[in-house]
Amino acid sequence: MRRHPLVLAVALVTTLAAATGYAGAKSTAVSAPRDVATVTVSRGAGGPAIQPGFLGLSLENTAIIPYAGSDPKAPDPVFLQLVRNLTPGQSPQLRIGGDSTDWAWYPVPGLTKPHGIRVTLTPRWLGVMHAVAADLSARLIMGIDLEADSRAVADGEASAFERQIGKPYVEALELGNEPNLYGSFTWYVLPNGIHVMGRPSSYDFSSFLDDFSSFAKGLPGPLAGPATGAPTWMPDTGQFLAAEPRIGVVTLHRYPVQTCFVAPSSPVYPTVANLLAPAATAGLADGIAAYVPLAHARHLPLRIDEINTDSCGAAPGVSNAFVSALWALDTLFEMARVGVDGVNIHTYPGATYQLFTFTHDRRWSASVAPEYYGLLMFAEAAPAGSRLIGTTITNAQGIQVWATRGRAGHTRVVLINESLDRRTVAVNATGDGTATLERLRAPRLTSTSGVTLGGQSFGTRTTTGLLAGRSGVARLTARQGRYEFTLPAESAALVTF
Repeated sequence: MRRHPLVLAVALVTTLAAATGYAGAKSTAVSAPRDVATVTVSRGAGGPAIQPGFLGLSLENTAIIPYAGSDPKAPDPVFLQLVRNLTPGQSPQLRIGGDSTDWAWYPVPGLTKPHGIRVTLTPRWLGVMHAVAADLSARLIMGIDLEADSRAVADGEASAFERQIGKPYVEALELGNEPNLYGSFTWYVLPNGIHVMGRPSSYDFSSFLDDFSSFAKGLPGPLAGPATGAPTWMPDTGQFLAAEPRIGVVTLHRYPVQTCFVAPSSPVYPTVANLLAPAATAGLADGIAAYVPLAHARHLPLRIDEINTDSCGAAPGVSNAFVSALWALDTLFEMARVGVDGVNIHTYPGATYQLFTFTHDRRWSASVAPEYYGLLMFAEAAPAGSRLIGTTITNAQGIQVWATRGRAGHTRVVLINESLDRRTVAVNATGDGTATLERLRAPRLTSTSGVTLGGQSFGTRTTTGLLAGRSGVARLTARQGRYEFTLPAESAALVTF
């Protein structure tokens, strides 16, 4: 979400056995006799399986028409394809909400529009939303306005979603968005200039829980929540779940850096170095690790259903640069490491971290941001049903390594080189077969264009939503039981065998 203070765990990285229940999920550095980064992949069964729809999107209500168009009979095919790319052969998980959750309403006859409402959900909007869900066979988490403090508004939205989008697609209703901010952020401004908050400054978790329970009575289930990323509220997740038996999806939010409220000298201000720091990847995941078993003990999935680089949505030169692709790739693996069941990357028109922009002049076309390429590599490296497996690596300076094993026995190894040095890498193999090598590259970490995945790209604009150009995927032959190749500076690679 754009507006909230940074939510960032300041915790030491947990041991792998404690965080995942199996040893060696993340790379462990050991000494080596020469300057070759050598990776050895565990032959163990690995950790929990990557769930279908693990990689999802979070969209503001205000993003639907700009992304999908205004014609329910012909939604933007380029947008639909870009969504499909991230979950091939699966039903994508879309969360619709963010800030606009508590700015929106569906007009109800006889009901006066609340002061804080600035987004009207029209029948056309609902028609487009239904068309998108039906075309993608999507699973939706739909935000319901809580800040308006009107049961009639909440019930009106829920009824419209149920009636015009449909139960096959609406997986859960998420009541409110980051309610920890209701008592401290302006909801609307009166004509005389007075700022009005959604709740009094004394509003706390107990107050929210009372609100949630009261409003939930009139809503069809299942529900999602608590939709917070506040370090002062997240420890109450267990209490929230104990009080709300109709919760079907546990939802939390995460952001690593922010431009609001901090000085440029702060370690959480968005810079290339700060975004690649362990606190912004491993630390971000470790901050929610304790809540995964709380959800799983109740047989509930836990999704980070809103996440991206900068919590304020405005970090040019970082959020819209290639560094965001490497951050996203590493962070998604970190979230899988601690047992999270899914992650929804937040995007909306106007955000620096927006994943794509669309135009319609006779036909639809899109401009695709660097971060999206990192999401694509993760989708290839961690397909549904695959499991994280342990690795060891020698001479690992500046390199992050992740590995998965798929249902068909394929092993996939991702190497992320955040350093300025070109490295030689050797991946130990179990035989003398062949492997494929796919690179994720850009001219530099600060590049906002020129990104390629496997030698291909979406170009300046794409009218298909598919990578194009000559493939640069290479074949590797194992020699003396290992695959050896170069890993350029500031790049990532995927080896599959």
